Amino acid sequence: MSLLSYATDRAFDHYQAAFSFREPHLPGAEIHWMHDRRRYAFDAFRLGGFPAPSKWEKWKHVPMDTITEPLYRFPDRGLALSGSEKEALATHYLPDPDAHRLVFLNGYHAPEFSRPGALPDGAIVGSLTDAFALPAKSAAAIALQYYLGRYVRIPYSGFALLSNAFFADGAFLYLPSGAAVDGPIHLVFASTFGNDAIMTLPRVLVVAEEGSAVDVVESFVSLGEAGDAPCLTNAVTEIALGPNAGVNHCKLQTESQRLSMHVAMLAAHQDRDSRFVSHSVSAGALVARNDIESTLDAEGGECTLDGLYIAGGRQYVDYYTHADHVKPHGTSGQRYKGILAGKSRGVFHGEVSIHPDAQHIDARQRNENLLLSKDAQVETKPELAILADDVQCAHGATVGQLDDNMVFYLRSRGIPLEAAENLLTYGFAGEIIDRAPIPAVRTKLIESVLASALDGKFAGLARAMDSSNTR
Repeated sequence: MSLLSYATDRAFDHYQAAFSFREPHLPGAEIHWMHDRRRYAFDAFRLGGFPAPSKWEKWKHVPMDTITEPLYRFPDRGLALSGSEKEALATHYLPDPDAHRLVFLNGYHAPEFSRPGALPDGAIVGSLTDAFALPAKSAAAIALQYYLGRYVRIPYSGFALLSNAFFADGAFLYLPSGAAVDGPIHLVFASTFGNDAIMTLPRVLVVAEEGSAVDVVESFVSLGEAGDAPCLTNAVTEIALGPNAGVNHCKLQTESQRLSMHVAMLAAHQDRDSRFVSHSVSAGALVARNDIESTLDAEGGECTLDGLYIAGGRQYVDYYTHADHVKPHGTSGQRYKGILAGKSRGVFHGEVSIHPDAQHIDARQRNENLLLSKDAQVETKPELAILADDVQCAHGATVGQLDDNMVFYLRSRGIPLEAAENLLTYGFAGEIIDRAPIPAVRTKLIESVLASALDGKFAGLARAMDSSNTR
């Protein structure tokens, strides 16, 4: 076991037995390159384990005991939903009639709830299981082999490596050169609970060839809490942007605040003059960790990373973001806001790296946090690593509470205290909501955020969410 690892011998034995049993039956097992990649990933996991907070700076605040203590089993295909669960699932669909929808239940594609829609010639929106059956010499199959797992780096450690080794399905989005998809592609990942702790492995690969454009939305939701065992969502998304390609990616995470844990990695790789926007919202899960990284590996790339995290009770939410400028003439902007109440804890660690030859870079980064209770905590660390001399960079962070003068002003106009606090908190979040690049996502966020405000889960977060999350 590595000194940088965090896993017991019992855990290693458990996952070794699971891999030996499941690997021969996983999709792509008969394809030599996929078989080799799964084996390599599991061998790397055995050597490295999960990241040890005492050794990995980027993981030092994460409550690893809470995440890794259960010995998770991997669910099987064929989950049947009850009538109420089907109704609950439908409430998470985007309010856009042009949206292409793929639904995954505990990590497996569920065609009966999916609605792909019409696509440009050569474009693919489907499951990874189906993608392994593509003709080997087709452009999409070649892209699948080249990109799948390519950007999952060892420093992300055990979680992403377990995904590489064990994933049993996922979404494959392929856009040939010049293709543009009308309407967003909505990927809904729904998890359930039972008597055993389970780990679901949502997996997404997006390949946008030269001059193509696509909007992608990932929603992570929980359906009921019939059991008391936890569910760990271990999600990996890889996005490859060709020259002059554009990808808008939005993520909405609203999983159970009592039983869910969420660990996710998004890795984008940008070619010349490409445009990538990530808009991430985390409002659910007892523990949520998000790694978001874009590598601008050619001139002229543009990258925008935005996010909003909302936590109450004893929730823990953690964002690590990284804009990696490898080549010159690139721009990046990071803007994240946090709203924390109850005894929740938030962590933001944002990085900008500028390599020695990456001149003429414009990089901005800002993190703002609003604490709604005296027991809420936040750690914020915006960071610049600049090895070039002709750049424009700025970063900053703030932590504060609601403005008493503004609260007093609203109350003097006849607005009750809680409503005044809710309005101000909604205004704080509104800037990030307005920056969502997909209109249907903005609509969905406004609906859910307004509902939270009306239910007292903003200013009343310290009261309403604290009681629900500490049961």
